[in-house]
Amino acid sequence: MGLQISATNPEHPALLLELPWRTPLEEWPEEYLVPLPRGISRHVVRYARAGDEVVAVKELAERPALREYELLRDLDRLGIPAVDALAVVTGRTDRAGEPLEPVLITRHLGGSMPYRSMFETTLRPATMHRLMDALAVLLVRLHLAGFAWGDCSLSNTLFRRDAGAYAAYLVDAETGELHRRLSPGQREYDLDLARVNISGELLDLEASGALHPSVDPVEFGTEICARYRGLWQELTRTSVYPAGKYHYIERRIRRLNDLGFDVAEMQIESSTTGDTVTFVPKVVDAGHHQRQLLRLTGLDTEENQARRLLTDLESWMATQDDYAPGGEHSLAARPEVLAHRWVREVFRPTVRAVPGELRGTMDPAELYHELLEHRWYLSERAQHDIGLDTAVQDYLRNVLPGARRAPDTAPG
Repeated sequence: MGLQISATNPEHPALLLELPWRTPLEEWPEEYLVPLPRGISRHVVRYARAGDEVVAVKELAERPALREYELLRDLDRLGIPAVDALAVVTGRTDRAGEPLEPVLITRHLGGSMPYRSMFETTLRPATMHRLMDALAVLLVRLHLAGFAWGDCSLSNTLFRRDAGAYAAYLVDAETGELHRRLSPGQREYDLDLARVNISGELLDLEASGALHPSVDPVEFGTEICARYRGLWQELTRTSVYPAGKYHYIERRIRRLNDLGFDVAEMQIESSTTGDTVTFVPKVVDAGHHQRQLLRLTGLDTEENQARRLLTDLESWMATQDDYAPGGEHSLAARPEVLAHRWVREVFRPTVRAVPGELRGTMDPAELYHELLEHRWYLSERAQHDIGLDTAVQDYLRNVLPGARRAPDTAPG
């Protein structure tokens, strides 16, 4: 049987056919490869260019390749942060006709970094705490969707900047299983694996001298368990309120929104005596602020970026003559109209003021967040609001030209 490409997009097979499938992946010529940082993997992995896209190519046996391909597609349908599965290539042979392993192809996650690349300059403990937060949120989201990862680790995760925090994305779904619902035992098994894996990875970094001296690898491995359990408890716990105190339910929902989650379904029951009401959030979806920003502006961002942009949007809207909270004035513009005006008059011109070649890997939302942070810093120093235009000019003049050391790193 000849070469076969199973792909999600009809455009991809034609682009992928240009790659050297008759050559073992570890021997691919440099002309096909893209020099991006790679994490540790039990398989051979390379980044390559297919048309205008950068793809990750991983060699593994046919059955696990097809299985992981389907699992990644399932996670995409569930809205879980994971790499996009593009294709599986089977039927590979070398020029002598000897069989070669199939490959799984995923889209490179722009602006992302494997954890080992982040540790090239020693991360501060505060930054590592943010990584643990991001990984705990990812694991909770997987478990809420019924996905048992089976190999949660830093190595199997990519991280992207998210307005001062990080967003975590699943990379390797090879050991995963999708169920209608996970049992407490399945969740605890996943959590225990995460603790052991993360502690082992940090011990390895410690042995190489890449770990901050104040970091205890075992404590940090245990930390994800505490962060996971606290978030899981808040998202799933049953609340009992006095009858008539329905604003308590609204307050609980708002607290979940503040954590970045929406209650898509809930269960409310009155006691037999009518004295109390029991509230259970049955289905919780992540991305509360993402959805809100997307609905208002059409901007698709990470969750913390969306939260920051919404705050700036609301502050800007309050300065507009045709703004009225709640639309209580007959001449008030709808929030969606004001939001699109903000994108057109504020967000896009601000981002475009920074030349593309100077942005590095920052996406527009992360760049806008950095500019807002710079404005706040300069305004605090000046003891008055300096305005966004002035902040942008100072950012271009004093921040971007130098090869500045990343704020999340410390001398090794």
